[in-house]
Amino acid sequence: MSIKTQLTDLGLIEYGDAWELQERLFNYIIAQKKAGQVPTDNYLLFCEHPHVYTLGKSGSQDNLLMDMIQLQAKDASFYRTNRGGDITYHGPGQIVGYPILNLEAIVSGAREYIDKMEEAIILTLQHYGIKSERLSGATGVWLDTDKPGRTRKICAIGVRTSHWVSMHGFAFNVNTNLQYFNYINPCGFTDKAVTSLSAELNRPVDIVEVKNLLAEKLAFVYGLDLIPVQASTINEISQ
Repeated sequence: MSIKTQLTDLGLIEYGDAWELQERLFNYIIAQKKAGQVPTDNYLLFCEHPHVYTLGKSGSQDNLLMDMIQLQAKDASFYRTNRGGDITYHGPGQIVGYPILNLEAIVSGAREYIDKMEEAIILTLQHYGIKSERLSGATGVWLDTDKPGRTRKICAIGVRTSHWVSMHGFAFNVNTNLQYFNYINPCGFTDKAVTSLSAELNRPVDIVEVKNLLAEKLAFVYGLDLIPVQASTINEISQ
């Protein structure tokens, strides 16, 4: 049986506002579970963020190669978050996905949850004729993992789970300005590059087309029945 999941595209939204919405939805599902509600609600949020760097709870701020004045000059902000992983960049042209799901009905553990998320990105890239894969010892989706010096990341992943509910998620570079990755050690790596779908195809990509395809692949790997809803409806539910 597929899991009914409300799909919302938030458009361009400040990172802090999206984080606050995630927390409210996350706590809402946990409250449903504690009350014995079956099934609970589930959500998949897509968005883009203005220029922002986020640091996971296990990351090092040393991987941010700018001070706060330099950040402001680049029209960028910085957040310490409660997700896993190290530092990454979010910005326009990047699909950020936040699955807020009751995982008990979907996967057997956090590793399977992340594996399936990676698989959805890999399947999406296959549609564009791009071969991608996982990298041993690292999360996310990578290209040319067998070619030292050419290995590059196209999608970063950092999640949080509690009470078998997920939040945070992935950042998939589509038409992303890759210059902004020069100001960090992406995900803590100093020897690996970052790429985007448009850089690999050497052309701009229709980001709406990619979102639609990615939603289809996420629904497939997790067994979701996606129900499109407006952002205003999501906000009302979580109040």
